[in-house]
Amino acid sequence: MHKSIDDPDIPRLLIPPEDGSIKRFLPHFKGKYSLKDTFAALNHQNYKLWFWGQMVSLFGSWMQATALAYFIYELTHSPAFLGYVGFASGIPAWIFTFYAGAVADRFERRKILIFTQSGMMLLSVLLAVLTFTNFIVPTHIIIISVFLGVMNAFDAPTRHAFVNELVGKDDLVNAIALNSTMFHTATSIGPAFGGIIYALFGPAWCFTVNAISFSAVILSLSKMKFNYVPKLKPNNSIRFEIMDGFKYLFTQKDMLVFILITTMTSLFGTGLVTLFPAWAVQILHGDSTTNGFLQSARGIGAVVFALILATINKYTSRGKLLSFTTLSFPLVLILFSFNRSLIISLLLLLFVGGFMISIYNLSNGLIQTKVSEKFRGRIMGIYSFSFLAFMPIGSLIIGVTAELFGTPLAILINSVILLAIFIGLKLYYPQLSSSK
Repeated sequence: MHKSIDDPDIPRLLIPPEDGSIKRFLPHFKGKYSLKDTFAALNHQNYKLWFWGQMVSLFGSWMQATALAYFIYELTHSPAFLGYVGFASGIPAWIFTFYAGAVADRFERRKILIFTQSGMMLLSVLLAVLTFTNFIVPTHIIIISVFLGVMNAFDAPTRHAFVNELVGKDDLVNAIALNSTMFHTATSIGPAFGGIIYALFGPAWCFTVNAISFSAVILSLSKMKFNYVPKLKPNNSIRFEIMDGFKYLFTQKDMLVFILITTMTSLFGTGLVTLFPAWAVQILHGDSTTNGFLQSARGIGAVVFALILATINKYTSRGKLLSFTTLSFPLVLILFSFNRSLIISLLLLLFVGGFMISIYNLSNGLIQTKVSEKFRGRIMGIYSFSFLAFMPIGSLIIGVTAELFGTPLAILINSVILLAIFIGLKLYYPQLSSSK
């Protein structure tokens, strides 16, 4: 690939040449570009319902996530405790995610999602009530985080596998990219509003708004119409099906590499987000609003990059983009660890968010276009495990490291490790760049 997605010339991608062809403009592009490609998945009614329902729900979820992180830091004044909470939310992933992937292959995915979304709504209500009544203590937050982790363990693989039912194969990659756009549009707006509402009214109102927002996605799921073909009841046990999924995965070396990339990103790349409250207070001398702005900057970068990926996914080599992004992401994290300015922090977080979502988006799309439908739920369970299980461990590692050596050095150490891993992976598996 001759140009990267952060190249200053990238806006020209949105202006096709007069002859309608962009082959001469970017040699790795194929075919003709159309703005309709950017939002192709929204032509499917079920996906449109999902998109807008999830958008509202995620807006509330990011308000709660931002408020909860800062609330924890206010209660404990400990970067390590931020890591403990993240770790607690990930424990269920180790226990349930593979099982959840098999469940997603056995049962109607829409019903599973209605159950998980309803469960998360009730946990948000509980969190709001405990905070309003001043009964909340750090231990309560740990316990609620564990139960949220259980819901997420079943929700994530089902949600990823469900996309194929909403749009079909032709628009699957576009829908995955738009899912990222939806997720990070909420990331860019929700945290900023969460920080402001936290400062004006307190954290309990952020938790309340999140509880209400779940009704949007539950209603959207209930309004969808499908012509379901009843699934045959498997003769084998869930345990056998899980092992069968792993056997299938180990015959697919490319998918193993994609999952390894997302696992390492989760373990050493996403921990920066855990330390946002500490960075806002210790390094930038700010408050909950500063914390919200940091989250929003990351979200804005992710939205921009996700829209670019949604637009160009049919015309470019996703393997080359993934190869480029895996090296660019840790380099930007290293730069971030040395800065002490709010403006520079926000600018760098635009690229942090963009490269982070590109890694997950491209890996997800490459897996979903290669996986057999028979194993889709189980493979997406393993993919979900790569972030649900390893992000909390990454949070714990970086939180404890920050407690011992300071927040900037903790970020630098993680970033250097991630860069070394990705360089090694490129040397070990040079075929990555040729993946399509």
